Amino acid sequence: MSRRVFLLAAASAAGLTACGFALRKAPNYAFQTIFSSAAETSTLGTELSRNLEAGGKVKVIRDARQIDQADVILDVLLDQREKTVVGVNASGQVREFQLRTRFRFQLRTLKGKLLIPPVEIVLQRDISFNESAVLAKETEEQLLYRDMQSDIVQQVLRRLAAVKEL
Repeated sequence: MSRRVFLLAAASAAGLTACGFALRKAPNYAFQTIFSSAAETSTLGTELSRNLEAGGKVKVIRDARQIDQADVILDVLLDQREKTVVGVNASGQVREFQLRTRFRFQLRTLKGKLLIPPVEIVLQRDISFNESAVLAKETEEQLLYRDMQSDIVQQVLRRLAAVKEL
């Protein structure tokens, strides 16, 4: 019986390696330094900078006086959070909100060559509301915004990694 289990485990491991499965590696960017025009108070900009520098190959410049040291410039055109009412009950009390995060950016060289034309990423989540659990719903709202922010950062990183030459 144990021999069958061993053979089954070995066959499964061989099947995984044969299909080309590999863990995702840190991306290789076509640049070593990037200037980010994200606001200092932007949590999305901060998370993006941390993720870019995490690999150890890219340096993020946030000081506008050092922009001439950057290989590329990440122009943050829009970084916005929205909250709209999408559902009310018969007495007019809010029952559901829609949370939306918009992030628009472009990537260009110092000479002005567009590497990534202006692109907007929009994510939205629905959240129910209950006035008897206001604090819990505020916490849930912040968690949803943080989740959307992390998703946007990952999408931006993949788009930056897709740039192959300056």
